[in-house]
Amino acid sequence: MTQIAPRRDHRAAKVTGMGFMDKAKELLDQHDDKVDAALDKAGELAKSRFAGHDEQIDTAVDKLQEMTGGGDTTREPGPR
Repeated sequence: MTQIAPRRDHRAAKVTGMGFMDKAKELLDQHDDKVDAALDKAGELAKSRFAGHDEQIDTAVDKLQEMTGGGDTTREPGPR
């Protein structure tokens, strides 16, 4: 006998007071260091899978890190 899962009310899952994207942006800003580390790890994985495209992958990772929080928090600051 097959059981049927009960229907879920997706309206109850909405974030109240703040839109989903606003909440996501807030979480990204709060955890910028973890997001940057994950982007670095994903970039390294992409480089191992798509050899010869290191420069393009680095550029994409840098741009994504600039979009989250205060930029890349995983690299040492360069000389000023």
